[in-house]
Amino acid sequence: MTILVTGGAGFIGSNFVLDWLAQSDEPVINLDKLTYAGNLENLASLQGDARHIFVQGDIGDTTLLPELLAKHQPRAVINFAAESHVDRSIHGPGAFVQNNIVGTFNLLESVRAWWAAQPQDRQGDFRFLHVSTDEIYGSLAKGEPAFTESHPHEPNSPYSASKAASDHLVRAWHHTYGLPVLTTNCSNNYGPYHFPEKLIPLMIVNALAGKPLPVYGDGQQIRDWLYVKDHCSAIRRVLQAGKVGETYNIGGWNEKPNIDIVRIICQLLDTLQPRADGKPYVDQMTFVADRPGHDRRYAIDASKIERELGWKPAETFETGIAKTVAWYLANQDWVAHVQSGAYRDWLQTQYGAKA
Repeated sequence: MTILVTGGAGFIGSNFVLDWLAQSDEPVINLDKLTYAGNLENLASLQGDARHIFVQGDIGDTTLLPELLAKHQPRAVINFAAESHVDRSIHGPGAFVQNNIVGTFNLLESVRAWWAAQPQDRQGDFRFLHVSTDEIYGSLAKGEPAFTESHPHEPNSPYSASKAASDHLVRAWHHTYGLPVLTTNCSNNYGPYHFPEKLIPLMIVNALAGKPLPVYGDGQQIRDWLYVKDHCSAIRRVLQAGKVGETYNIGGWNEKPNIDIVRIICQLLDTLQPRADGKPYVDQMTFVADRPGHDRRYAIDASKIERELGWKPAETFETGIAKTVAWYLANQDWVAHVQSGAYRDWLQTQYGAKA
């Protein structure tokens, strides 16, 4: 028995692979294109581990995928592979259309052709689990009920539109061709190995470097925050017991405005690694022009997965963010290695002198 994980060198994917092999001897075939956010250093602890087989490649490669499927005969494909940064999608939407829509289509077609040729019992046991985002649901006003699985898709950014399209493809391949699929839609993840373009790692890294902490607009954009290891445990549970064709929302029950997140990080750093001048890190906070079409609020109702599969998050935001800040303090070499010239150029493009 083996599983094929796509995007397994990225933030969520690498955490999933590490957690999977910490709890199971079932081998993982890890396919990752190694774009800027894919980092083999995340998986350094698995070097020499025969249970982890890494393959550099693209989910849209219609030659490579059939070869991998035929060779390894996985019982499941778990698709993390995606372009996932809203700001990047605004600057360059084409890559998101190509990777998230066309790439998912090609992956589905490769998997479908291989799956259709399997014996009936193997067909029934196989699962294609597609990992998606709450951003496909659009934006909520303050006080509106949180997103449930039946909420309409109303994406507002090129990124969320591309993910919504991929969700629709997965659904269609199940209803049209019978492919046994599962879909998960998660809220904002945070934790170890998070590439420092996203809010939480960017604030930690900039604070420690003495740089400004850029906050969009008024900082009152609300997100639900999910510790990445909780997300991984939810995916394992959905793979184990999820009903074929169903969608499961995965959230942390932690709605907070972005500005509160920044303040909490600053308070933790004040305690764990105070500034040399004795001043609070929050003094580094600065407001920058809001990004175009910035969704005001996301909120996940994770009742279904708790009710049907018995899963709920183990971490509160307070415990998860403390673990996250401690990890970044203990792994500053990792941060230095991922901050390439290309990454610094990107920050300059997005935030200008404020980054």
